[in-house]
Amino acid sequence: MGPYGWISLTTDYGTFDGFAAACHGVIARLAPAVRVIDVTHHVPPADVARGAAVLAQTAPHLPLSVHVAVVDPGVGTERRGIAVGTPNGILVGPDNGLLVWAAEALGGLDTVVELTNREWFLGDVSRTFHGRDIFSPVAARLALGEPLADAGPSVDPKSVVRLPDPVVAIGDGWIEAEVVTVDRFGNVQLAAGGSMLADLGPELVVGGVKARRAQTFGDADKGEMIVFEDSAGRLAIAVNGGRAVVVLSVRPGDVVRVAER
Repeated sequence: MGPYGWISLTTDYGTFDGFAAACHGVIARLAPAVRVIDVTHHVPPADVARGAAVLAQTAPHLPLSVHVAVVDPGVGTERRGIAVGTPNGILVGPDNGLLVWAAEALGGLDTVVELTNREWFLGDVSRTFHGRDIFSPVAARLALGEPLADAGPSVDPKSVVRLPDPVVAIGDGWIEAEVVTVDRFGNVQLAAGGSMLADLGPELVVGGVKARRAQTFGDADKGEMIVFEDSAGRLAIAVNGGRAVVVLSVRPGDVVRVAER
C-alpha cells in the first residue's frame, strides 16, 4: 500500500513541551511533502483506553493515512513496537492495545509487523521517547511507500495485545454501560450503541438523576440532562448548559445505569 499523503498523530504528550513538535519535525525531515493531522496530544497521561477510543472514532473520518499513536506507559520495557496494515490505512505504535480498536474500525488487522529494522529508526534510540525515535520515522517511511514488510518481521495478529471490551449490559427498560470518554464539554460517552436508546422510553433516570431522551442539546431546558446518540454513534449523556460528568460524578471506566422512570 501507499504512498500515503497523510500521517495522523494521537498522543498523550500535551502541547506545553516540545514532544509533539519533535515528532512533527522528524516526519517533516524524512517526508516533507506528507501532511500531518493532529488528532489530539491531550489524551490523559498513560490512559491507553482513552487514546484507543479517540483514535478509533476519528481515524475512519481521515484521509487514507499512516496513523501514529503513542500512549505508552511501557516505553523502554520489553513491549513491542508494531505496525498494523488494514484495508484503509496503517497504524504505528506500541503493542499495548492502543491500536486495535482503530484497526478494527479501518477494516481489520490484515498484517502486523514488529518494528525491528533499526535502519528506519532515528539514530540512538532514547529509552523514553519512541514516538520521536521509532514511531515517527517508521511512519514517514511507510507514508513514502516503503513496504510494511521492510519494517520488521510479521507477527500473528492474534498475538497483538487487546484491551478488555467495555462493559455493556441490557435489561427490560434499562442499559448499563461503561464510560468510554468524557469530552471537554463534560459530555459522557458510554460504550453502548446509540441505537439502543430506541428500546427505552422518553423519560429516564441516569445514575439517580432525572433525564430524558433527546436528539439535540436544544431539546432540553437549561440544566436538564439528556441522553442521546452522539456523533460517533454511541449513547451519550449531556446537560444543557452544564457538565454531565460533574452531575454524575463519573470518570472513564465507571459503569452508568440508564433506566426508564
